[in-house]
Amino acid sequence: MKNLLTDIEGIKVGHAHDETLASGATAILFDTPAVAALDIRGGGPGTRDSALLDLANTVERIDGLALSGGSAFGLETGGGVQAWLAEQGRGFAIGDARVPIVPGAVVFDLLNGGNKKWGRFAPYRDFGFTAATNATDGMFALGNAGAGYGGTTANFKGGLGSASATTLGGIKVAALAVVNAVGSITVGDGPWFWSAPFEQNGEFGGRGLPQSFTPDMLAPRLKGADRANAGENTTLVVVATDAALTKPQARRLAMLAQTGFARAIYPAHAPLDGDIVFAVSLGDKPVDPLYGLTQLGMEAANVVARAIARGVYEGRALPFADALPAWRDRYGD
Repeated sequence: MKNLLTDIEGIKVGHAHDETLASGATAILFDTPAVAALDIRGGGPGTRDSALLDLANTVERIDGLALSGGSAFGLETGGGVQAWLAEQGRGFAIGDARVPIVPGAVVFDLLNGGNKKWGRFAPYRDFGFTAATNATDGMFALGNAGAGYGGTTANFKGGLGSASATTLGGIKVAALAVVNAVGSITVGDGPWFWSAPFEQNGEFGGRGLPQSFTPDMLAPRLKGADRANAGENTTLVVVATDAALTKPQARRLAMLAQTGFARAIYPAHAPLDGDIVFAVSLGDKPVDPLYGLTQLGMEAANVVARAIARGVYEGRALPFADALPAWRDRYGD
């Protein structure tokens, strides 16, 4: 196990980003169309083709996902990923036509210090195509990478994280997180991650939790404080499993996985966030629809919490004036 989303067979992940822009995109591709659903809990989401994932609608499977910085400009990323898939002959068949199905979501990173004066057209469609071209089923970069390149939190640089696990029943579940939260991923401004009880093998520093909690540790830390606006913050998550799920079961998995936000971010699901979980099923392993799905959802919440912490742990400070420090700048490895 690589402790990455690519531990689920049939998934490839690729990145593209621009250091001067301080933004980027991530493409998640599926070797075969994946059953998919989503759950949105944040108050300011930015999405592409999210309506088709509603349980009442026809399409059950998707060819890929497009995650991006750039706020609404970044929704063009999906077009780039779609173009790459079209060149491979992929897509939903409608007569002789094939339409690649690529939902997506974005984070707001327009005020992180990068030069966003890109001219008439934003670069995100090109980012999407490049990210799809770069996609691999092996190791991929964390921290300042892809859609997480420009992410920030209330007190530390954000970023892209991932984690995976295997349930007692032998089913794999993994998560990828793009962390750009209005809240804090750490207890106060200390080295402890809220996700610490679920950490595996020191994957985000092994600092545990403080011996006791002071009022200052529990005081709210919000990015931008009273100037913050809805849509400026978001954490995006993709949860994948090799269990065979129906579309309604995938929706339930996404809902259960949202618990990981509450374990990792203080606060989560705020009016100022656009928090979203995509859940995808690529496998053929049977799962009991009640207890089995519940156990899978419990583990999904755990890997989400871990992936969010890893995104901050692996982040690096942006090279701009007044940029937020990285966790490692203050606390090392």
